[in-house]
Amino acid sequence: MSFQLDTLDHLVLNVADVELSAAWYARVLGMRRTEFESRTGTRVAMTYGNQKINLRPVSADTVAWFTSREPVPGSADLCFITAASPHDVKAHWLAEGVEIEAGPVERDGARGKMTSVYCRDPDGNLIEVATYPLV
Repeated sequence: MSFQLDTLDHLVLNVADVELSAAWYARVLGMRRTEFESRTGTRVAMTYGNQKINLRPVSADTVAWFTSREPVPGSADLCFITAASPHDVKAHWLAEGVEIEAGPVERDGARGKMTSVYCRDPDGNLIEVATYPLV
């Protein structure tokens, strides 16, 4: 291989309703809404740490937006890492009226064993928030 990847910069989620999704990611996951200009106009992204999630309306032109050929909302499975305890994550979600899909449960992550809690966003994407044990 002639190169090595360092980190993920951003990903794009196809969503049915950009405003609904932006509000959910801010309220439930504490992300910050930002807007940026692209050749297709003003776009919405949710930022956290050094990464962002661009929210792409599923109704957008797939050629103009450089996206999958057949975008479908609700087909993603995302895992985020937090320093908060899984019980704190679950308590926050329950306080926000978010239905818990599973957890806390032990899973295998990129760095080893972690404990995860799962829910779904407004489009049905599976959202996992995981905590690695302190070393």
